[in-house]
Amino acid sequence: MAGDKAVAQVWASRWVFILAATGSAVGLGNIWKFPYMTGVYGGGAFVLMYLLCIALVGMPVMLAETIIGRRGRHSPVVSLQHLAAEQGASSRWAYGAVMGLVCGLLILSFYSVVAGWSLSYIIDMGKGTFSGISGEQAGAAFGALTADPVKLILFHTVFMLMTAWVITRGVVAGLERALRWMMPVLFLLLLILLGYSLTTGHFMQGVEFLFHFDPAKVSEGLLPALGHAFFTLSVGVGSIMAFGAYMPRRAPVGATILTVGLLDTVVALGAGLALFPIVFAAGLEPGAGPGLMFVTLPVAFGNIAFGQVMGVVFFVLVAVAAWSSSISMLEPAVAYFSDRHAGGRVRFTWLLALVCWVLGIGTVLSFNQWAELKFFVSGSDGFALWAWGVEGGKTFFDLVDYLTSRIMLPLGGLIFVLFAGWILGRAVLREELEVQHPLLLNGLLLLLRVVAPAGILVVFVTELLK
Repeated sequence: MAGDKAVAQVWASRWVFILAATGSAVGLGNIWKFPYMTGVYGGGAFVLMYLLCIALVGMPVMLAETIIGRRGRHSPVVSLQHLAAEQGASSRWAYGAVMGLVCGLLILSFYSVVAGWSLSYIIDMGKGTFSGISGEQAGAAFGALTADPVKLILFHTVFMLMTAWVITRGVVAGLERALRWMMPVLFLLLLILLGYSLTTGHFMQGVEFLFHFDPAKVSEGLLPALGHAFFTLSVGVGSIMAFGAYMPRRAPVGATILTVGLLDTVVALGAGLALFPIVFAAGLEPGAGPGLMFVTLPVAFGNIAFGQVMGVVFFVLVAVAAWSSSISMLEPAVAYFSDRHAGGRVRFTWLLALVCWVLGIGTVLSFNQWAELKFFVSGSDGFALWAWGVEGGKTFFDLVDYLTSRIMLPLGGLIFVLFAGWILGRAVLREELEVQHPLLLNGLLLLLRVVAPAGILVVFVTELLK
């Protein structure tokens, strides 16, 4: 049957997999969240902790997903089913991949809405809307955008169509061709912004903000570094596993994953070095958190020389980063249904994209007409699954974000890393990684079996208790 037929197409080279995995990892969080967190949690101290957490938690999960995908040569769900059967283990391990693909679709539903904001800002920046704008005016402009459901739905629709179009064209004609130009463009745009920031006269101030070492904040930033290291690599959804299924057999897995982790970190650091000198040049406060991208930076670009052009470049960069991530969220589910039903890739792509689009309407309305609709409300009157016009609780957007980022993603990552470490075991890891030295193999097993799962559990429990 179709589900027993292994994936026929493979990437042209391991560098295409690197582009795919890096595109999956590099997203909206790299552009604003990492630079902001670095400044808040001690600069160089946070960077050091982040790199350690990437090495000990994030990359082992990415390694596990890649090995499972390449070994299984199917969609994530079918790969786990087949590999579990080969090892005499329960087929229930595949539930982790089912949860992952559902998680990917849920994330895409709101990610598409937020990414649509960047499309709107490309147009507004190009028209000169933000020229000479003040902070209050920028905040009002962003508030007007989120208060307009028609406009939000329009850009949400455009972004979802962009994502689905790439997926419908298949592995080679769609994913590979798109990533071959998408990722170089992303790096080029980042280099242009970085070069411009060197001319602002505030570049060293930006370097100091990012990398000053504050030992007092090491303990404060450890858990944020651990959480961000896990989530920034886009693991736990099954995207890397789906891309790993197309990976050439002769490609060295370990070196490839190290390259992806390095590129992801370079983009995050490069974004900080590019953006904060621009913020300082405009005399603004860099610690703006989530408002950095859509309020602070428009003010900065609107009040510096050549800011209009550089603002367009920046929001195109944001859109490309979001686009590369979004295709990785849709691919696992499309790969699963295509694996089960030969020739149905186009049909299932549009069907699943439609599901995400409909769910995304809930996120759109969370910022305006459904803003008073809250879920999981607890108060003096007791607990309610949902209520209207009350304090506390979560909007539809908050609820979907909570379920995916705090529950489903870490559980998915935990299942994948435990499966690779304990079920596939020593012999398979030695073969897939081509590791001969017993000490190195034992070290990898320790990471997969103990260190990474412990780190994920710390993140999981800490996030649940917030």
